Amino acid sequence: MTITFDQIKAITELQATSGFERPMQDFMRHHITPHVDEVQTDGLGGIFGIKHAIRPDAPRIMVAGHMDEVGFMVSQIKPDGTMRVVSLGGWNPLVVSAQRFTLFARSGVKLPVITGGVPPHLLRGGNGSPSLPQVEHIIFDAGFTDAAEAQSFGVHPGAVIVPETEAILTANGKNVISKSWDNRYGCLMVTELLKHLDETNTQLPNTLIAGANVQEEVGLRGAHVSTTKFNPDLFFAVDCSPAQDTFDASDDGKIGNGTLMRVFDPGHIMLPSMRDFLLDTAESAGVKYQYYVSKGGTDAGAAHLKHSGIPSTTIGVCARYIHSHQTLFSLEDFDTAQAFLQAIVKRLDRSTVDLIRGER
Repeated sequence: MTITFDQIKAITELQATSGFERPMQDFMRHHITPHVDEVQTDGLGGIFGIKHAIRPDAPRIMVAGHMDEVGFMVSQIKPDGTMRVVSLGGWNPLVVSAQRFTLFARSGVKLPVITGGVPPHLLRGGNGSPSLPQVEHIIFDAGFTDAAEAQSFGVHPGAVIVPETEAILTANGKNVISKSWDNRYGCLMVTELLKHLDETNTQLPNTLIAGANVQEEVGLRGAHVSTTKFNPDLFFAVDCSPAQDTFDASDDGKIGNGTLMRVFDPGHIMLPSMRDFLLDTAESAGVKYQYYVSKGGTDAGAAHLKHSGIPSTTIGVCARYIHSHQTLFSLEDFDTAQAFLQAIVKRLDRSTVDLIRGER
C-alpha cells in the first residue's frame, strides 16, 4: 500500500472551502515544489507544478484535483446572535443539523459553532417529524448573547464555516472515515504522482502540469481559469464521486471495486478515443476498474469546452456519504487509482495524444 492513514488524516483535517482555499494551497505548494521544475498559480488561486519535457513537440498534459470542500458562508447575523448561511457546494439539509463546525472570523480567527437540531421534546404534540429544512433556515449557533457580541468577535456576513471532524480508521483497517475526501483525494493523488515520478527519475514523453483548482464545488470555476492559462492538449480531473452501494447494490459505485471508468455525467461525455486509451491502459497495467455513470460533474466538464476543445476525463474513486461530516472510503481504491494515473501519464507521447485528439 502506497498511501498511509497519517497522510490522509493530515490532508482531510485541513479546512478550506470554496473561495477560501489558502490552507490547501499552502499544503500543495509545500508538497509539490521539491518534485517539479517550477510552480505556477492562476489568478483565482489554483496551483500547479510543471515538469518540462525535453522534446519541443511534447504534448501538454494537465492533471488537476480541486482544493475546496463544501462549506457555508454567513449571510445574516440575527439579533439573538445566531447566524444564517448560504451553502458553498451541494448539501443535503438532513445531514447539516446537530454538527460541529469552525467559523473563520475576521483575520482568520477560528471560532467553534454548531448547527441547531430540534430536540424531540419540542416535537411533542405534533406528528413528531418536522418538514425537510432548507439550508438558509438552519440555525448556526456559536453561543453569542446577541448580534453585537458576535460582531465584536469579528463575525460578519461573508465569514465562512467549515465542518470540524477527525479522521479515523475503520475497525478492519481497510477504510477511513473523514470529511472532505471530495476532493482531498484528488490533491493527494497529485502530490503522490509527482513524488513517484521524481523518486523514480521518470522521464515523461510529455510536459506534465499537475496541481489543483479552486472553487470546483460552486460551478467548476477554477478549471475555466487554469485550462485557459495552461492550454493543455489533454485534461485529467482527479475527483471523488458518491458511492451508491449501500443504497442499491445494482447502482454504480462500490467502494473497494477500484477506480472509476466515468463514461458519462450531465456535463461531460467521454470521447470514444479517450475511453479506448483508458481501457487499454487499465488492462495493460492490471488496474481494477468499474464503469460509472454520474449525476454530478467534475472539472472535466469545464475543461473540455475551453479553447478549441480539450479532450478530458476523470480519474476517480467513489466514497460513501460525501458532502457531509463523515465520508467512508477505501484505502485500496486510492492505491488502484494512483497506479492507473501513473500508467496514464507515462504513456502519453505525441502520437498517442494525437490519436486521442483525432489528429493524424
